[in-house]
Amino acid sequence: MQRVAHTFLAIALLAAASVAAQTLPDRKDVVSWKLLAQVELVKLKDRYLPQFSAGVAALNAKEVKVQGFMLPLEMGDKQSHFILSSMPSSCAFCMPGGPETMVEVKAKKPLAYGMEAVVLTGKLSVLKDDPAGIFYRLSDAVPAK
Repeated sequence: MQRVAHTFLAIALLAAASVAAQTLPDRKDVVSWKLLAQVELVKLKDRYLPQFSAGVAALNAKEVKVQGFMLPLEMGDKQSHFILSSMPSSCAFCMPGGPETMVEVKAKKPLAYGMEAVVLTGKLSVLKDDPAGIFYRLSDAVPAK
């Protein structure tokens, strides 16, 4: 039994090291995930709605650059609708974080799926009451130059 526990611990440490190796470098030309995380959920009657900081709210309907990892929502090598995440996925069936760590992306043209980080440019929508619970959407997204 102890051997099994050591094996699971070793697998967990390898997975954590793999994810840590893929963390995003700080870039001044992209919207930071720290800024996008400046949101609180507030209870309004029988549900919770996001309340964004002034800095986040100011990004609504603006052309921005966002950096992250693609999480496909469609089948195939190319994706036109996907999630961009602040962290790489460590499980094909799990989201790596909460809604403040993800941006729904609708690309102008399908993009090749890959495991490495990408930088995209598009129009950001800050969503105050999305039925799917999404906080951010990037429309007409294209790879940044």
